[in-house]
Amino acid sequence: MTTASSADAVPGKPSVAVLGTGIMGSGMARSLLRARLPVRAWNRTRAKAEPLATAGATVTDTAAEAVRGADVILTVLNDGPAVAETLTAAADGLRPGQVWLQSSTVGLDATTELAHRAAGLGLVYLDAPVSGTRQPAEQGTLTVFVSGPSGARPTVRPVLEAIGGRTVWAGEDPGAATRLKLVTNAWVINLVNGVAECLNLAEGLGTDPRLFLDAVKGGPLDTPYLQQKAAAVLDGDLTPSFALSTALKDSRLILDAAGASGVTLDLIAASAERFARAQAAGHGDQDMIATYYAGRTG
Repeated sequence: MTTASSADAVPGKPSVAVLGTGIMGSGMARSLLRARLPVRAWNRTRAKAEPLATAGATVTDTAAEAVRGADVILTVLNDGPAVAETLTAAADGLRPGQVWLQSSTVGLDATTELAHRAAGLGLVYLDAPVSGTRQPAEQGTLTVFVSGPSGARPTVRPVLEAIGGRTVWAGEDPGAATRLKLVTNAWVINLVNGVAECLNLAEGLGTDPRLFLDAVKGGPLDTPYLQQKAAAVLDGDLTPSFALSTALKDSRLILDAAGASGVTLDLIAASAERFARAQAAGHGDQDMIATYYAGRTG
């Protein structure tokens, strides 16, 4: 059974099947709907997709129903196994020639495996992870890294313009965009743990962390990210824009890729340990700045 009917074809606009409507997927779906692209949405837990019906999406019971007839398939799921399972679930609705925009961060090995599966199904595979969190996803201002056949660009251009403020084409190799995403995530992961440790140190020394934030504000050492993430901790609002459990998963993907390429990443290894401690303490579903709690002594 479905609800709403906006997934009907609209002349000149590609129809999009959004598979996965968590923090990022739901925001991206809403951005597509604002751009008046027909959207069919599916999530393993249907209740998470239902709110999109009021925004104009067709919510489906199955992944196969969502992809049937779609021009573009957009996957926004947690990891490689989740994407692979969803592709299997969608198999009955797939047809050769559909463009698969794979935006989940799954690592290099899984990207290669998914690209091979896509080829076997006759799908046009675009490796398309995004940089950004909840707010950019909802505002359609993500940065999208894309690699894959250049011939698919005209089909996906309206989709990319709807979900992102910028598209970075990384090449024809399906893994090129994922490699770029892993490098970008390494920067973010080190940055968020740097913020957390400065707050921990200020607390330990009995220094008001707001004095630290004021001391660097507006100078070369300041960043909007520092101010935003520190404020989240100090205000006690850890609503996830990017969950700590996802940051831990991405840290491990980065370490796997680094190890395979002969690179040692001491900071990412330490960040992964901090994320793991914070998750074990019950903060996995909170924003990744909850890594702050891994540095507290009490």
